[in-house]
Amino acid sequence: MARRKIIAGNWKMNMTPTEAVALVNTLKPLVVNDDVDVVFCVPAIDIIPAMEAAKGSNIAIGAENLYFEDKGAYTGEISPAMLVDAGVKYVITGHSERREYFAETDETVNKKVLKAFAHGLTPIICCGETLTQREQGITIDWIRQQIKIAFLNVTEEQAKKAVIAYEPIWAIGTGKVATTEQAEEVCAAIRACIGELYGAETAEEIRIQYGGSVSASSAPELFAQPDIDGGLVGGASLKPDFGKIVNYNK
Repeated sequence: MARRKIIAGNWKMNMTPTEAVALVNTLKPLVVNDDVDVVFCVPAIDIIPAMEAAKGSNIAIGAENLYFEDKGAYTGEISPAMLVDAGVKYVITGHSERREYFAETDETVNKKVLKAFAHGLTPIICCGETLTQREQGITIDWIRQQIKIAFLNVTEEQAKKAVIAYEPIWAIGTGKVATTEQAEEVCAAIRACIGELYGAETAEEIRIQYGGSVSASSAPELFAQPDIDGGLVGGASLKPDFGKIVNYNK
């Protein structure tokens, strides 16, 4: 089966609500591609204005994070019910910056994935290795561990709907891009791991993105690989060039 590409922008901690509306309006005409699901994952305060600005377009608005409880005394956190009520469809879980700066672990990522699915949200589940881990030759082992823990107690039907984003940490925001061969090798290993957990049908259906300094020039070759189903794009998603990434096949 041909998997539909999904290209998501991760805005990180950028764009005020006013700037968010301006950026959505700038990008709206540039990201039209009937062959691609387009998602803007934006800061929590930008979700509602971005959603309003994106109305009538092909842009889905996603969140950058969620908490793994429905409600309660968790000052500063965003619940899945809040995201759903705001109209969010996708949520990033386990981004390397969340792991590095905010002490997220494979276990908390798993809790967030389960909570996202429980509320009908599609998690974009991030995994990736450091430069040291790549040099130590443990990339595939490390990624397999992250995937196995993230998908603990996730059902087969849920897994089919998940999105996985492979982002080598050493390539995020550095301008370094994994070679096409490196990116495809890891994405293929992720698909094989999902196959071991759920079977060939689920492995064939699940969508796996590559992220890490994706650009308009690197996107066509990356997205042409058999196991790469789009990208999770950081800095370039804040510029008009994001339109060229979305229209990589034109």
